[in-house]
Amino acid sequence: MSRGLPLLHRRRVLVVGAIGGVTCAAVAVGAAMAGQDGSGSSSDASTKAASTISCPDVTGSLPEIPAKAKAEVDRNLALLQTQIDEANKRLVSSAGEGGPNFVQNAILGPLADKRKSTLDRIAISIGRQAEKPQGLDALAECSLGGDAGAGQGSDAGSGGAAEPPATAPGTAEPTDPGSGAEDGAGSDAGAGTGTGQSISCPDVASKVGAVPAAAQAEVDRNIALLQTQIDEANKRLASSVGQGGPNFVQNAILGPLKDKRTSTIDRIRISISRQGATAPSGLDALAGCSLASG
Repeated sequence: MSRGLPLLHRRRVLVVGAIGGVTCAAVAVGAAMAGQDGSGSSSDASTKAASTISCPDVTGSLPEIPAKAKAEVDRNLALLQTQIDEANKRLVSSAGEGGPNFVQNAILGPLADKRKSTLDRIAISIGRQAEKPQGLDALAECSLGGDAGAGQGSDAGSGGAAEPPATAPGTAEPTDPGSGAEDGAGSDAGAGTGTGQSISCPDVASKVGAVPAAAQAEVDRNIALLQTQIDEANKRLASSVGQGGPNFVQNAILGPLKDKRTSTIDRIRISISRQGATAPSGLDALAGCSLASG
């Protein structure tokens, strides 16, 4: 008996040791897997954080700029850069917001509209002193790139840009500018289905005033486009119920709508001034829209 006890004790030690070894191995494997998962998340986050907005270079595609237009063109080229910088800041501050189309709807789309409007102004500046360059409207669109600082500084410097078409293809049939076609369009029944709300925008048509006959068709098309933009925004409002955080509607719907309206209103003003008439003032104040109860 005295010799059996040490043997039994040794067996117990071996069993306990084996169990301990298995437990330690399991803990080690779990830790390794956790480490892999953590590194993957960190990698994804780093990839998103590294994304910046890249825009086509405008300056390098410009013709020689008349001396009298240079200052105005330079100011608008600087504005293009400011727009990129602001969009990149928005990209960083909104990480994790919205659904899969948030960046396109709330950042890239509005940026393209701002750039189109700025390119319009550059084109007008050049056209007053020389022949307007053509085909640069395609430079308005931007995309996400992987390089920090991508697209930054691409529009710095002096030069000009082409005047983009004053109307968009595939817009609705023209309406009478005096008819107030898009006035109160946000109250359209069913536009805010599921939310009890719809988008309401100030009337532009009634504020345009007298339109030269040669500009009438172009102005009509852009008035119709304003209505199309409201209709599309109301559809987006209905289809995105429950998405994003508290600022989703402002960032992904109302903000982009305002930018589109600003660009369209600019084209209306340009159409009128191109015929030698005095362009209506104060129209930019009508670009912003709001939510209204259904």
